[in-house]
Amino acid sequence: HVQLVESGGGSVQAGGSLRLSCAASGYTYSSYCMGWFRQAPGKEREGVAAIDSDGRTSYTESVKGRFTISQDNSKNLLYLQMNSLKPDGSAMYYCAAEEKDFCPRTWTVEMTFGDWGPGTQVTVS
Repeated sequence: HVQLVESGGGSVQAGGSLRLSCAASGYTYSSYCMGWFRQAPGKEREGVAAIDSDGRTSYTESVKGRFTISQDNSKNLLYLQMNSLKPDGSAMYYCAAEEKDFCPRTWTVEMTFGDWGPGTQVTVS
């Protein structure tokens, strides 16, 4: 399994930006799907964005045009650039990974991924 640790969360005003990072260590997958999820209090964990080892990306509709997922394979880092943040973006954000040839259509579903980080809190006011 891969160990994941998120960072970069914090408090920001509506309309502002944050960049989340996820550091991966331990076992290295030759091909994978990695994703960012978020969970607000009382709500289910939802997929926000995903990227596979070939760099193909997917986004949930509500963040398209505002969020960008990227990776630096040389540093084993995953990023989520979040612009034009809205109050409904307040949540705990999690990084996830799974060994796969590509991100499946079910990438927004929590059970698609087996490796998870502890999360980083984002608050938008």
